[in-house]
Amino acid sequence: MRNRPIPTLLLLAVFIFSTGCTLLDSTLNSFSQAVGLSDTAVVIAKTAQIRTSYAVVAADLLEVKRGERLDVLDQMEFEKVLWYRVRARDEEGTEGWIEAQNVITSDVLEKSQKLAEQFKEQPPQAAGKLRAASNLRISAEMSEANVLLKLANGSTFEIVDWNFVPKEEVADVDDASRGEKRAAKSSADEEIKAAKVEGEPEKIEEKYDIWYLVKLDPSVSPAPMGWLFGRQVELNIPSEIVFFQQNNRKFVSWQRLDSEAASVTAGRAGTPGNWVILTRTNAVKAIDGVEPDFDGIMVLAFDKYDQSFYTAWRSSGEVWGMLPMRVDGSGDNKTFSMQLRHPEGRMDEKRFVVYRDRNRIRVTPPEDIAQYQTKGR
Repeated sequence: MRNRPIPTLLLLAVFIFSTGCTLLDSTLNSFSQAVGLSDTAVVIAKTAQIRTSYAVVAADLLEVKRGERLDVLDQMEFEKVLWYRVRARDEEGTEGWIEAQNVITSDVLEKSQKLAEQFKEQPPQAAGKLRAASNLRISAEMSEANVLLKLANGSTFEIVDWNFVPKEEVADVDDASRGEKRAAKSSADEEIKAAKVEGEPEKIEEKYDIWYLVKLDPSVSPAPMGWLFGRQVELNIPSEIVFFQQNNRKFVSWQRLDSEAASVTAGRAGTPGNWVILTRTNAVKAIDGVEPDFDGIMVLAFDKYDQSFYTAWRSSGEVWGMLPMRVDGSGDNKTFSMQLRHPEGRMDEKRFVVYRDRNRIRVTPPEDIAQYQTKGR
């Protein structure tokens, strides 16, 4: 009689053990899914603090620097601010909380890398810098869902492409307060109205906003590419050629002709050189709803003996052209090409030949270039 309870106790022990294991496995699996142990993040702020919590009174645990990689364990939104629980890769494996704006997660970074892969063969068309802190986005539209990261005021970049979009009131010009946005919009509207003259063609700035697709150096951002809202961007035209820009005809794209690789920046130590420049007037010229990227072409060359620039070639009339512009060749023997619209409506690639004749740079345009020029300047 006394031996009978033993099987019952054994069964009970097995049941408890198996149940415990099941609960433990379930708990571990749930924990793993909740914290996303496979995710990582890269620090994008110059420096940032990992803290004991996301509360205002939390203590600092560890300072991390731009480029350092962290393991993401969890996330929490506190008072409308997103925080990540992270593990640092220091000797202690410090764990704590970091504000989301200081890092970029691997899945977000991958979106930017895919965009860069898509445009890896396209050369830079211009250079620019931010006049105010601005969100770098995965697409050319204002949306909270497409923000990659925030770039600091003064950040520099190469411009690969751009889009004209119909102008509309923008609810999110990044750092501006609501009052500043309303004041800025009111001021812009007044300037546009004041600039309007009866009988003149509609202006680009009256009808469109522009978005720039930019390529960033790793020292500026771990995300290699993204879109920036044009109102925050200032074109960074090399100082050696900016003075040749006219009030009614602005530079939109430029590439150096005397370097081995495509370049939109000045040479070493600002050495003057030869440039192909695409220009545009500010009048609306849409055909079937599409605006040209440029309507003028100019080649500026530098005479090292006279220490001055001269115009090697320029379009005698307006053209209707689309990017990208490509420069090929080596030394003084180069070609540059882009798409020009034929009067019959088709887009044709046109190639210009650049060569040196003694001490002068010469340009041979396509034989039929006159067909693509619509009127005198």
